[in-house]
Amino acid sequence: MSLHYHCKHCGTKIGSLDQVSLHTERLGFHKLTEEERQEMIEYSPTGDIHIKSICEDCQEALQRNPDLYYSDFIIQ
Repeated sequence: MSLHYHCKHCGTKIGSLDQVSLHTERLGFHKLTEEERQEMIEYSPTGDIHIKSICEDCQEALQRNPDLYYSDFIIQ
């Protein structure tokens, strides 16, 4: 099982953790609501987990331009 983090705004790969065996508590998944889990976490048939997060560039853009929070994709 591997965890793959991608930016939910621009699609950039943020990073991966390969062959990990972690509990959801260590990853912080237990703090998410069911709706947040469904929105942010995808499980592939191979057992990998894909997590939608936010990269540093998009975070900076959102801080400078709060109106971008209303857009699904910051970078078109």
